[in-house]
Amino acid sequence: MQFKPPFHGLMAAPHTPMRENGDLNLDMVPLQADHLVNTGVRGAFVCGTTGECQSLTIGERRELAEAWVAASAGRLVLNVHVGTNSARESAELARHAKKIGANAISASPPCFFKAASNQELLEFQMEIAAGAAELPFYHYHIPIFSGHSLAVAPFLKIASGKIPNLVGVKYSNPDLADLLACRTAENSKYEVLFGCDEMLLGALAMGVRGAVGSTYNLAANWYLEMMEAVEAGDLPRAQSMQQRSVALVRLMNELGGIASSKAMMGALGIECGPVRTPLRRLTNEQVQQLRDKFMLLTSMASTVNA
Repeated sequence: MQFKPPFHGLMAAPHTPMRENGDLNLDMVPLQADHLVNTGVRGAFVCGTTGECQSLTIGERRELAEAWVAASAGRLVLNVHVGTNSARESAELARHAKKIGANAISASPPCFFKAASNQELLEFQMEIAAGAAELPFYHYHIPIFSGHSLAVAPFLKIASGKIPNLVGVKYSNPDLADLLACRTAENSKYEVLFGCDEMLLGALAMGVRGAVGSTYNLAANWYLEMMEAVEAGDLPRAQSMQQRSVALVRLMNELGGIASSKAMMGALGIECGPVRTPLRRLTNEQVQQLRDKFMLLTSMASTVNA
C-alpha cells in the first residue's frame, strides 16, 4: 500500500501472539490482519506497547514485522515501532522496516538512560530516523512507560528541519492541552495520532483524525461510529460510543491491560496466548471470566444498536 501522511482513521496496536511456552506464534498474524481489515481498521502499529516490544528480542521484532508485511498484503498501513534503549539498534530496526516494505516507523524515547532535555531527545531520535530516511517517522510519546514527560510541542519546534522525515507524533498521553499545541505547532505541520482510546472523543474535538490503540483490535466499530457521529455533529451518539469504550478499557484493566486484552481476543477466535514476564500471566479461569464479560459487553452494545 502506498502511504502518504497524514493518516486518517483507526490504526490498531496488535498483540504479539505467543505460544504457551512464550515463543512467537506467527501463524496467528494472518488472522489478526484479516480481522483488522474486515472490521474497518486502516493500519497496524506493529511492535508497540501492546505488542510487548521491550520484551521481544531484536530478532523476534524483525520476524514479527516481516510476518505483518506478508499478512497485510498491502491492505493495511504498517507503522513499525523500532524504539529501544539503543539508538543504533533502533536505527538497524528502522533499516529493516524499510527493507521489508513497511509504510512508516515510530520510536519511543529511551526508558533506562533517559533524555534529560528535548535537545538530548532530538539527538537520539535523529539517529533512529536517519536509519530509514525515506519513511515517515513518528515520535512516540508515552511518558507512563518512557519516563520522558516533557511537553512534546517544544520538541517538535526544535526537531523541525533537523529530522526531515518527522511527520508527527504517536501521542499516548491524556494531556489534551499539549496535544492541541502539537496539532498547531509549526503552522500545523505535524499530525497527531492519538493513543488513549478511552479519551478519543476529546482528541477528536481537538482536530485529531487518526488514532492508534489496543481496543481497536476488539471493537473498532464503536470507534468508527464515534468518528462518524463527530463528523455529523451528533454529540450524544459520539458520547454514547465513548462510554462503551470506557467500559471496555476498564474491563481490560481489571487484571492487567495487555494480558486481559490478549485473553479477550480469544473470544473473537484469535488466540494471542500469554504475556511474557514480568507481566502477570492469567489463569485459565481468569481468561474465561474476561471473555464472558467481554461478550456480555459487546452483546449489550448490539442490543442498544438494534
